[in-house]
Amino acid sequence: MRKLKTLEMHRLTVEEFQHAEKLPLVVVLDDVRSLYNVGSVFRTCDAFRVEAIYLCGITACPPHPEIHKTALGGEDSVCWRYFASAEEAVKALQEDGFFVYAIEQAEGSTLLQHLTLDRDKPYAVVFGNEVKGVHQQVVDACNGCLEIPQYGTKHSMNVSVTAGIVVWEFCKKLKILCD
Repeated sequence: MRKLKTLEMHRLTVEEFQHAEKLPLVVVLDDVRSLYNVGSVFRTCDAFRVEAIYLCGITACPPHPEIHKTALGGEDSVCWRYFASAEEAVKALQEDGFFVYAIEQAEGSTLLQHLTLDRDKPYAVVFGNEVKGVHQQVVDACNGCLEIPQYGTKHSMNVSVTAGIVVWEFCKKLKILCD
């Protein structure tokens, strides 16, 4: 087995990415404070051709060297918008017909492995602050909550790791780009 060289991977250019079919998913970051986490989410969203990222509250916006360090250019390919609050972003998404999930441990949440999706609907997922998670008022504004089951001693995972798991699950379940 031989590792592929970069040229053998036939990656899209930024311009090709912008015109390519996207996963009908918007990622919302609710007061994510670490610029490295923001960059990592950009890189993941590039990998799965996510439609857009909405950066909310204290979440930093590109261009920034710390975001670039982990995004490795993903901040140039993935469309993004800034909102003063995640509540405002959720409202805008719902007005545009998106079904919005908070990624949070909550009463009545759906375990990620039990999620069913309609390929004809657009979705958004809200990821929260590294310490406080998704703000309660944002959870209240969402259409539902998704939860990743955890079996260890910790009660949470890093937000960028969580984003990778959730975005991959949406990609698999929507079967748009993953076939």
